[in-house]
Amino acid sequence: MEQPEPDAASDDAMDSFLEKFQSQPYRGGFHEDQWEEEFEKIPLFMKKAPSEIDPKENPDLACLQSIIFDEERSPEEQAKTYKDEGNDYFKEKDYKKAVISYTEGLKKKCADPDLNAVLYTNRAAAQYYLGNFRSALNDVTAARKLKPGHMKAIVRGALCHLELKHFAEAVNWCDEGLQIDAKEKKLLEMRAKADKLKVGHSQQPIGIMKARNIKLVSEAAGEDGGSASEGLGALFLDGLSSENPYAAKLSVDDQGRLNWPVLFLYPEYAQSDFISAFHEDSRYLLACSLLTVLAGGT
Repeated sequence: MEQPEPDAASDDAMDSFLEKFQSQPYRGGFHEDQWEEEFEKIPLFMKKAPSEIDPKENPDLACLQSIIFDEERSPEEQAKTYKDEGNDYFKEKDYKKAVISYTEGLKKKCADPDLNAVLYTNRAAAQYYLGNFRSALNDVTAARKLKPGHMKAIVRGALCHLELKHFAEAVNWCDEGLQIDAKEKKLLEMRAKADKLKVGHSQQPIGIMKARNIKLVSEAAGEDGGSASEGLGALFLDGLSSENPYAAKLSVDDQGRLNWPVLFLYPEYAQSDFISAFHEDSRYLLACSLLTVLAGGT
């Protein structure tokens, strides 16, 4: 088959372009003294992407971003893109940006429960490293609703309970995970630690008080009794302070019995007596109606 002869006009145009190209210097080249800075403007060679992308400053990067996060793509594709972006931030230990990326992925509300479970679990990991243990726990709980046997969610949930000193809950989460994989090393280690801490915590004064439903009520509570303040015992029974001038401190003996600091008041004589440790089994303590337990306890 005979090849068509090139058009004379187009041939002349090409010659003209080449002559012009050779006669004029190329203005898009790199400058030798600034080549590193100019390389940083090219997405392929960037060591770190800018936190905010200005289309005027980084037109190539803005173009790529618009392609990646194209709203015409399916919710699953967009969610996966945000998940991958979050993973990259997580690897860089930029946990705040990782949380933002995973959150954007969840906002797409894709129909894939496994992908959503991963987004929740990964966001929980980022929240954990930010110290947001309750937010992390909420995320792994949401992940388990979508995927009950998700081992990473169970492990991270147990870790959060440990950090929050919810030792009994940590043991329960570990037990649930060990029913799925009885040899999971992390769960075995955490369960042993949580069980030990649970026993120790139950022997602490505040732990014993909670177990017996003993409540320390603030004087500032409302007329209807108000709600008991869980932290009041730690505040007023933990050494010398302006509210606790006697340095009263609740203690526990070897048999797990409480020793209360007690203040005896004698209004008619304008006098008082203080006993730093009154055993809870003392008959006099049980019968006395004039005592007042320091810190407002009754």
